[in-house]
Amino acid sequence: MTTTVNSVLRDAPASPAAAAAHFRARLALHTDVSDVAAALEAGGDPGFVLVDSRSAEAWDQGHVPGAVHLPTAHIPERAAALLDPSVPVVTYCWGPGCDGAARAALALAELGYRVKEMLGGFEYWVREGFAFETARGRERRAPDPLTAPLTGDACGC
Repeated sequence: MTTTVNSVLRDAPASPAAAAAHFRARLALHTDVSDVAAALEAGGDPGFVLVDSRSAEAWDQGHVPGAVHLPTAHIPERAAALLDPSVPVVTYCWGPGCDGAARAALALAELGYRVKEMLGGFEYWVREGFAFETARGRERRAPDPLTAPLTGDACGC
């Protein structure tokens, strides 16, 4: 008798201990748009600084209110003047199709900063309906029903 294994289980799932270590490490390196928004909207010091690693043109097109503009190429010479090494940094770029936030996080980590990447980037910030700033002022779009709950404040995850 031949057993056919589907694509999902062709590679066996990791042991529970290995999976727990992986996901614990992943959460130490990543955060999501909703959690960043909640921390910023709570008032007071969120305990981190948010860094937009995109170009000046992209920044003007739209950015998260309160973010620090520090393009990845300028991190080596400007990070020390803009960031406190004792404060964790959260980086973002365009969105999930862009590695800019990961590159910025790597550059900052190599300089000794504790850093996380905001998954989804600016794209998901806008798609989840959070306010953003442009060269023209503050804007907000309706949440995309494929990325954010349309009722309530959170998805429950």
